[in-house]
This record gives sequence, structure tokens and C-alpha cells, in this order.
Amino acid sequence: MTKKKKHKQIKKNHSWLGLKGGLIVALIAGLYVWGFYAFFVSPTGFRWRALFGDPKYPNGYEIRGIDISHYQEKIDWRKLQFARIDNCPLRFVLIKATEGSSRIDPYFKNNFYNAREYGFKRGAYHFWSNISSAKSQANFFIKNTNLTKGDLPPVLDVETFPKNKDIEDFQRDLLTWLHAVEDRYHCKPIIYTNYKFKQQYLNTPVFNQYPLWIAHYYTEEMQYDGEWKFWQHTDIGRLPGIKGYVDFNVYNGSFYDLERLCIK
Repeated sequence: MTKKKKHKQIKKNHSWLGLKGGLIVALIAGLYVWGFYAFFVSPTGFRWRALFGDPKYPNGYEIRGIDISHYQEKIDWRKLQFARIDNCPLRFVLIKATEGSSRIDPYFKNNFYNAREYGFKRGAYHFWSNISSAKSQANFFIKNTNLTKGDLPPVLDVETFPKNKDIEDFQRDLLTWLHAVEDRYHCKPIIYTNYKFKQQYLNTPVFNQYPLWIAHYYTEEMQYDGEWKFWQHTDIGRLPGIKGYVDFNVYNGSFYDLERLCIK
């Protein structure tokens, strides 16, 4: 190979390496942006806490509570017993029990027991899966929870819409779970979702008969126009006895109303 040809070949190789390097950098940057959005900015991620700062406390609500799962790890219930949110005592604790048709929250049994032992109104929620059937999920939740008199109604946590179904089939699946669990506990289950999801996918009268627990962060006023019972207003709460962040909630009513909502 002549020097001229060799020079052209080297130049060509350098151009290819530069292009390849640029593609790799672009790919890494794209993955970084996607990851940042998914885990810090998106409504179902951990949100961009640095942007919103400290949690806001809605005015006019005296009944405060939290919801917990394995994300909070081991809780010091002795400290949590005397916790206050915006100078109001902690009244209720909603606890993750199951997910799909095979996953039990590893901290559920301990959390569920301690919540009552330390004087809180307690409840259990099921995290909906679009993979498992509605009937199998209902049976799994019923098998692994033992809600009794004085506990809050069972909760269905639904946050994602399946890609392979239309809205009517999706709603029918949710109602299958709700009816099965209602038959077991003889009370209307609570539906947890964010207010946009409710408006887009559950905006039919049949779902309005269930108590609603709406997630809506970083605002001092609830934007959902319909009736609701619970408002999860932030996911960056801090309390003694819990190491990391925890969700703060308010109940839309008096403590007497909360007791009336509980399982009879």
C-alpha cells in the first residue's frame, strides 16, 4: 500500500471511530436523560425533589396519615407513635400487603401488627398488576390479609394502564377484583390512583361508588373535582422512626367519619 492510500485509510478509520464514538456518547446521554425522567420527574417515579423542595401541607385537614411499604424498611414504631404532621397527630397508616398474584411485601406482617399495637387506624393495600388476572390477584390479597373490625377498608392501588387492552376490558378487570374483595370484607374497597389516571381511565359512574384515595403532589389544593376520601399530597415527608422519605396523606372529614368508614 502506498503512503497516499495508507493516509486515506487512516483518515477513514479515524472518521469511523469518531462517528462510532459520537453514537456511543449520544446513546449514553439518551439513557441518562431517560433514566433521570423515569426515576425523578415522571408521575410514577420518585419525582424531582430538588425542584419542589419541602412538602406542602394542605390547610383545613386535621386527620393526617401515612402509607408505607418495604421502601421504608424497618420502622421504629416507638418513635413513630408520637409523630406529628404539621402539628397534627398521626392517625392512620396504610400498608402495602400484596402485588400481583405472587408478591407479598416482606414488611407487611410486621407493619400491620405494629400499626394497631401502637394505636393507629390501619389498612392494607394491593398493588395492581396488568400481567396477572384480576381473580388471581383478588384471591391472593384475600389469602394474605386479615382485615378485622375497626380496620380501614381494603385498598386497590392502580397506576398503570395495560397496552394490550381497551378501557372497557381494563375496567371490567378492576371491577372483578373490587367485587371479590367486597364480598369477602362486606365493605366497599378504596381505590387509590392519581387524579389524571382517574379522569382518563376510571371516569365512569360505577367507580364513583368506591371511596377514592387520590395522589396529587406539590399543590396546596386538590385538583380532582369529584368526591374523595384520602389525598396523598407528598412523597417526601419526614418523620421520626422512619429513615427515608414517606408519603403524607390527609383524610377528607372528621375522625368520627374515619371511624364510620372502617370495617364493621
